[in-house]
Amino acid sequence: MARNQKILVIDDSRVIQKCVKDMLPPGNFEILEAKDGVEGLNLIRQEHPNLIMLDFLLPKMSGWEVFQQIQSQTDLQTIPLVLMSGRKEEVTEKITEPFEYFAFVEKPFNKKQLVEAIKEAMQKIRNRPVTPPPAVATGAVATDYSSTSAAEIEALNAKITKMQAEIDALKKQLSQVVAFIKQKLK
Repeated sequence: MARNQKILVIDDSRVIQKCVKDMLPPGNFEILEAKDGVEGLNLIRQEHPNLIMLDFLLPKMSGWEVFQQIQSQTDLQTIPLVLMSGRKEEVTEKITEPFEYFAFVEKPFNKKQLVEAIKEAMQKIRNRPVTPPPAVATGAVATDYSSTSAAEIEALNAKITKMQAEIDALKKQLSQVVAFIKQKLK
């Protein structure tokens, strides 16, 4: 018998992967597992899951980077997403609340919290307008992208990711400078 829904759990913790599997009703879901961001992104593209549960802190490619890839591709934006983290403040540093298009569940979570997060993610995705990739969304001139190669797009995505990391590092440095100045003014 074919299973209805594919749920991809991207988490480097086998405990979390097992917890999710154990908390969901048996037989209704096919649970796919990825232990790092690179493996997770590959599985998203290969398996087209019905739901993604994404840890924010991952090896090889962070959950933040996977999240950015999902948000930048219109075909992936329609997949319900539950972000997971043991420290919500790390998520809110990068993505401000309220979380508009995905659900968040703080680790450790129980069955009720997991089910509520999944329901919330499903509801939020129904209300989400599909947006074009960031370059088009920010007012760039519309172009015929059929001649743009996948390698060029991947190179641009890599540049965006690198620039975002640099922006995040600068924001962190700025907040450290502000904290230092406030401390000296006391």
